[in-house]
Amino acid sequence: MDEKAPQRPLRRGWTTGTCAAAAARAAYEALVTGRFPDPVPVSLPGGERPAFALALEERGGGWAKAGIVKDAGDDPDVTHGALVLATVSHGPRGTGVTFRAGPGVGTVTRPGLPLPPGEPSINPVPRAMIRTALREVAEATGATGDAIVEIAIPGGEALARKTLNPRLGILGGLSILGTTGIVVPFSCAAWIHSIYRGIDVARAVGLDHVAGATGSTSEAAVQRLHSLPEQALIDMGDFAGGMLKYLRRHPVPRVTIAGGFAKMTKLGQGLLDLHSRAGEVDLAWLAERLAEADAPAGLVARAARANTALQVLREAAAEGLAVGDIVAGHAWRTAAKVIAGTGMALEITVFDRDGLLVGRKDFTPAH
Repeated sequence: MDEKAPQRPLRRGWTTGTCAAAAARAAYEALVTGRFPDPVPVSLPGGERPAFALALEERGGGWAKAGIVKDAGDDPDVTHGALVLATVSHGPRGTGVTFRAGPGVGTVTRPGLPLPPGEPSINPVPRAMIRTALREVAEATGATGDAIVEIAIPGGEALARKTLNPRLGILGGLSILGTTGIVVPFSCAAWIHSIYRGIDVARAVGLDHVAGATGSTSEAAVQRLHSLPEQALIDMGDFAGGMLKYLRRHPVPRVTIAGGFAKMTKLGQGLLDLHSRAGEVDLAWLAERLAEADAPAGLVARAARANTALQVLREAAAEGLAVGDIVAGHAWRTAAKVIAGTGMALEITVFDRDGLLVGRKDFTPAH
């Protein structure tokens, strides 16, 4: 019998935007009534209304501060367990809600993001949630709703170094994020969103070449190959299709896809999601491509029964056959179909585990 316990559903969590909205509501209510609500309710964009326990509450002359500990559920979120603080003070009448970045929250320094340079990196949906939270308090208490809201995350500057913020030009800390208010464990949405923002920034600063890489080794290798600035590097991961579809709508003159031999083989097979959940390397397909290239029959047979794509790469290299170039050509055809008609010049680069170039299809317009 299989005595393993059944797997429980993954637990959802809350975005930094939700935590910031709850903290801001609690602080504003304390500012205008002298009392902190605990737990504090907050309205999410989808209509849900969770409530959160306060981890910190402080008051002073003309200000109040509240804190919520972020619970990301079962998602491996870098901000899980972080303390999200909101300090609220009265704003001039008629000014509405003004946002400031406290310690650990970043500031936008480059164009191309949803917020202009100079603004605290508190994204539009969290801002709307905070405004709603303060408006609810104002309507219940008769307050004006004019407030200065400073969001801070102790230790956020160090945490931000584990994110894409420095590359995107968000300096000094983390971003306050979220579009639904809810963290879905292991969601692809956040990664896809970061790909979009990376392309937006590259376009906004006038770059004519971006490179999406499947991992850190291929990213470092393609950066060296083309002497690319940080802003040109798109953290594509397995989402080749997601990157290419966004580029189809927001093109740049040149795009490189860089990856290891196995990932680029999957792209050559026609897969746009390069994760193992979407499909494995088809060694029979690889053997067929070798046969088409007039590879020795023995090599073709060994490829078909190989354990890994890496084994095929090594055995082909020993025979003097550039199988990386073959794979790059087929990967180019798959990717070019997505951006056909844009005129973008597309390049495929294939690297081994040491970052050495083992295959390439040079820039060719995707007509």
